[in-house]
Amino acid sequence: MKVFKKKGELTKFQILAEIAKGQPHLRQKDIADQLGITVQAVSENLKSLVDEGWVETGSGQARYKITKRGIEKVKTGANDLRKYADQVIDTMNTYKSVWPAIARENLKEGEAVWLKMDEGTLYAGKEKTSAHAEVLHDAKKGEDVALVSLGGTIELEPGFVVIIKLPTINQGGSRVCDLENVQEILAKYENRIQRVGIMGTVSRSMADKLEIKPDFEFATPQAAIAAANRGLNVLIFAVGKMTRTLTNRMDAEGINYIIEDVLT
Repeated sequence: MKVFKKKGELTKFQILAEIAKGQPHLRQKDIADQLGITVQAVSENLKSLVDEGWVETGSGQARYKITKRGIEKVKTGANDLRKYADQVIDTMNTYKSVWPAIARENLKEGEAVWLKMDEGTLYAGKEKTSAHAEVLHDAKKGEDVALVSLGGTIELEPGFVVIIKLPTINQGGSRVCDLENVQEILAKYENRIQRVGIMGTVSRSMADKLEIKPDFEFATPQAAIAAANRGLNVLIFAVGKMTRTLTNRMDAEGINYIIEDVLT
């Protein structure tokens, strides 16, 4: 079913409905406020509705009046919307939400499995945990497997982020950094960090000097948040004010972080 096939038909339908509800003292501003569009957009659509015979301009205080043709238009549109909504609801009622995981062992279709998040990846197996699901198709150990009927709670402790703040290029960049100091900072978190990210050219240079291969270099704040939300601890090299960008995002997401400033 195609509802309101032409561009702008939905807006016209909404304006007609508002006129039908708000007669006789409805103003263009009232319609604009109700629909969240500009007064100019309302005015342009009203001209079209008048030309098409669905609305007529009133006399006195009755600014706009919906015609019999307009009433039939609203009824038809409302019925089409109702039918479409019913179809969507029917589809959603039969829809199965499918989740991917990695099979820890060979799994059979219809088998009940237990779920565990390990270093950011969801695994399905037969060892009992606090979350469960049903296998949608056969899968061998190590394969991706589709799961349905998820239940319970996946145990997951959010990760944290360590931000190593580096000097800007105007401050001397990586050249003025004490590599031994940076290495000491890295050693503090060596066994707890699962992912490394960089932000900026100075960070790239520093990673190269330390012979560290970053896991992500672009969209680093988003990647770090996604990793931390999956239980991974992340270390990020950031330059100057880029640190503020990171901390603002972490604060907004409620993610714990530590700042290590190599200049202090």
